[in-house]
Order: sequence, then C-alpha cells, then structure tokens
Amino acid sequence: MEKFLVEISARHVHLCQKTVDALFGEGHQLTPIKDLSQPGQFACEEKVTVIGPRGKLSCRILGPTRKEDQIEVSLTEARQLGIEALIRESGHLENTNGCTVEGPCGSVELAKGVIAAKRHIHMEPKDGEYYGVNNGDIVAVRIQTPERSIVFDDTVVRISDSYRLAMHIDTDEANAAGLKGNGEGEIIKL
Repeated sequence: MEKFLVEISARHVHLCQKTVDALFGEGHQLTPIKDLSQPGQFACEEKVTVIGPRGKLSCRILGPTRKEDQIEVSLTEARQLGIEALIRESGHLENTNGCTVEGPCGSVELAKGVIAAKRHIHMEPKDGEYYGVNNGDIVAVRIQTPERSIVFDDTVVRISDSYRLAMHIDTDEANAAGLKGNGEGEIIKL
C-alpha cells in the first residue's frame, strides 16, 4: 500500500471567539499566516501564553475559531506546565484539566481543555476505502527513519469529506521516531 504524509503537530491552541475577545480585544479576528494540510485550517499570527502550576509556554493559535477552547501539548510539555494532560481525540474534552491562557489584553482561566492529542490519521472516504478502514478504527503505523524506525499502535482513523490524507503526531512521538520534519507512514497488519 502507498505511504502517506506524517506531520508533526507542535503545541498549539484552538480558541472560541469569546476567549479570543477576552485575550485580544472585543471583535478581534484571527490573522492567518499559513494554511495547514487540512482544508480550511490555518496557523495564526497570534500567540498566547499557556500557564500551569509549574511553568508557562508560548503557543500559536490555529484557526478558525471553535466552539470550545482546546490546548494541545505533548506529555513532556504538560509536565513542564505541571498539568496532567489526558491523551484524547480532538474535541473530547470531558474530565480534562484546565489552565490559564494569557494574551495581550487579559487572561482567561479554563476549567478544562488541556490534552495530549491522540495520534490520528485524517482521511477522505476514498482513502478509507483504499486502506480498508472505517472512521474510528484503530490501526498500527510504521514510520521508517534511518536510525529510529518505529511502529505506532493505537492510531485512530478519522474519516470525513473535509479531511485530506495525513497522519498527525506530536513532538514527543516525532522525537521517538527521529523525525526532524514531515515523514511518511504506512498502515501495517500486526
């Protein structure tokens, strides 16, 4: 089977408009600086500071705004912040921990929303058919690198007409595989 793009998803935040207003001023609109691989998604010029009991990190905002605030960090970064980040799929925020988010015009205390994103593969329906998988399936993915080839089990498949084929891993996972930039992966049968 064909290999597919594996992208490193560094720490970032997704914010609702109410939080953007509190951090950047009433009616502020996010400023796109770079389109991302998933259609309609973009990196923003705006950054915020995520603050936990033990530390703080600068994080870029990804747009567009969402209905809920979500802070995505690696497990290493969560430890630096002093926050237990649960491994979750994007949008699955129940029973997660919160943090403080600070912008140029103020700060917001979030009661929940800090996660370490579960590794996943975005696919269009035609990709799901090609690879023989369905939305929500759990697969294993091999990433081959010169010195640290690795198999990631527990990779969730996410299928939607609005997605484009790409796997997302966090910086801890990229380091484990020895990736310095984007790579390639293949679904394997165990």
